[in-house]
Amino acid sequence: MRLVLVGPPGAGKGTQAQFIASNLSIPKISTGDIFRANVSGGTELGKLAKTYMDRGDLVPDEVTIAMVRDRLSEEDAQDGFLLDGFPRNVPQAEILRDMLKDWEQKLDLVLELVVDDEEVVRRLAGRRTCSQCGRIWHVEFDDKRDDICDVCGGTLFQRDDDKEETVRHRLEVYQQQTSPLIRFYAEEDILVGVDATGPVEEVTQRAMKAIRPYAG
Repeated sequence: MRLVLVGPPGAGKGTQAQFIASNLSIPKISTGDIFRANVSGGTELGKLAKTYMDRGDLVPDEVTIAMVRDRLSEEDAQDGFLLDGFPRNVPQAEILRDMLKDWEQKLDLVLELVVDDEEVVRRLAGRRTCSQCGRIWHVEFDDKRDDICDVCGGTLFQRDDDKEETVRHRLEVYQQQTSPLIRFYAEEDILVGVDATGPVEEVTQRAMKAIRPYAG
């Protein structure tokens, strides 16, 4: 099965991608994983990407797409894959469609994790990070009443990208970039939305139930 996972920050894409890929026995492929593998492996694309990253610039689409193409051509992805983090916009989606068409393949499904904006803010703005061990706690879900890490005793702090105003900005950017992508896949008739609120296990069950009719 060839599957793309989309959803806003805080929707739990990373967690669900792992569970879904494992259930379907296909590789989970994220752009972050691809970047790290190419940079650490010293590939030509990795070296090129690193020149942009070292300057603090965004890696151009053509470099990212070339990395994705290389990864999808590997042996373990021939019978299926789950893409997390790609495509991010309609031009990338069109390139992915054409790439797969060249290989006489196509996407089976695009699964959208649907979460209300206020739930995303609640999830992300409530996170606190330990300054010593890096463990992440949640002021609501972990029933924390102090700013001390229960594992190592370190002080907890709120990262800048977890602050409410930053989270809301990230959601605005996501909506601007991804709404056209959602429409694109809806028109392709391969988009299915899944409620991503509630316990992780329940979300996974909903996702797998939505996927089964497309699994073949």
